[in-house]
Amino acid sequence: MKFIEAGPDSPVIRELTRRVSGDVCTLQWHWPSNADSVYIGRRALDTANGGASGTAPAVFGPDGGFDASGLKLYTREEYKAAGGYRDRLDGIGRYAYTVYAALPGSGEPVLVRQPDGSNSIETPAGRAKIRYSVRERKALFRAYKSIRIEISCEVPLTEDVLCYVKKSGGQPAGPQDGTIYPFTAPFPAGRTSLPEIEVGKNDYVRVFFTDGKRYGQLYELLPE
Repeated sequence: MKFIEAGPDSPVIRELTRRVSGDVCTLQWHWPSNADSVYIGRRALDTANGGASGTAPAVFGPDGGFDASGLKLYTREEYKAAGGYRDRLDGIGRYAYTVYAALPGSGEPVLVRQPDGSNSIETPAGRAKIRYSVRERKALFRAYKSIRIEISCEVPLTEDVLCYVKKSGGQPAGPQDGTIYPFTAPFPAGRTSLPEIEVGKNDYVRVFFTDGKRYGQLYELLPE
């Protein structure tokens, strides 16, 4: 198996789309008229995937394409029968799929690499759940109250995923709505109870993602 760069007359994949229903991703594309088969690769884009197994797990070879052992042959007849290419999303985070047109009648598989990336597409998989609780303990005749934060996660987390925010007079609405405090140690899978902290009687504390756009694709943050 080898790769060639797409030329003016090369069969190329166009209009690649994806649809996710439950844990199944369906890929559809416009077939080149002179290709009866393609090779499909899948790779995890996030470390949270942990190298999850799937129909077409793939790694990059030295030439920048997928290693041949991680590519799946898929024919035009299979595509018509299934209404596309269906794959089960069995990890968390994001996956990237790449569909390579195969040159017809070449004996050894020759796959067309498309430098513009139009034969590749990303899709989100499942999100790991993170649950948190913030419990208050007040003492009479004191200007402070004690706060205990507990984090329960399905997968290990690095220390930069979460933070807590303190705000006076009401619950913080987001990471920028108060004073941000980063966590200083990673969280193992399971439940972690953090040491108590003292805040003012009118202070409120909530837990947030440090980067909601980034980590919101990988995890679901739920209050208990």
